[in-house]
Amino acid sequence: MLDKLIYYFQYPFVRYALIVGVLIALCSSLLGVTLVLKRFSFIGDGLSHVAFGAMAVASVLNLTDQMVLVLPVTMVSAILLLRAGQNTRIKGDAAIAMISVGALAIGYLLMNIFSTSSNLSGDVCSTLFGSTSILTLRQSEVWVCVVLSCIVMVVFVLFYNKIFAVTFDESFAQAVGTKVNFYNLLLAVIIAVIIVLAMNLVGSLLISALVIFPALSAMRLFRSFLSVTICSAVLSVICAVTGILISILAGTPVGSTIVAIDILAFFLFTLMGKLAGVE
Repeated sequence: MLDKLIYYFQYPFVRYALIVGVLIALCSSLLGVTLVLKRFSFIGDGLSHVAFGAMAVASVLNLTDQMVLVLPVTMVSAILLLRAGQNTRIKGDAAIAMISVGALAIGYLLMNIFSTSSNLSGDVCSTLFGSTSILTLRQSEVWVCVVLSCIVMVVFVLFYNKIFAVTFDESFAQAVGTKVNFYNLLLAVIIAVIIVLAMNLVGSLLISALVIFPALSAMRLFRSFLSVTICSAVLSVICAVTGILISILAGTPVGSTIVAIDILAFFLFTLMGKLAGVE
């Protein structure tokens, strides 16, 4: 098996897949802790459906670079979700349900009406559950992922204290002069970037797992925000690398394999937490 891995690492596409997988897993885990604590976990699910709809429109328009359309649309939707979630008439969970289901339905409808592919079911399945596109990344796509991921991580580190304050007590943070709306908006935009980056890795339906599971697993053992964030980041990277390597060796779907590893890690951390007496 080791010889087989060494052989595969000679190919650039394998190295590209690991680089992108590590970066996406790291960014997802950092924001995942905040989203779980703010009980806004399903924003990832909602935005992933929006990204699917935008990708369908980009396919209909025959855009060579779909990110030109998908990224701005997903960002705008993140802002709309935030605004709708603050509306007393439309609660956050209802807003996410409306946008996600609507975008998913419209995307699939457009792909059916204007489809130029002879394998529509295969295209839809690959977009929803991930495909082997992570193993066919071009160098330019890898650089885009590296740049956007670095921006996300730098923003998180620079505004760590503000994000911490907004995560635990928005009212107190606002009382001491923190621009709560701005930082909530910043979080929404960052998660939109992560969703778009993760589409090729795990597919639109599995992105929430990449965001939520590492954070929940870390919370089984740790209690402080910093320790949970660090553990979540390390665990997410380990699960992503393991999932990609297993996928390459066994020929299994990349996204599903990574999520399966995340699920196993969650049960393992739950057991370790109970044995350690962490409540």
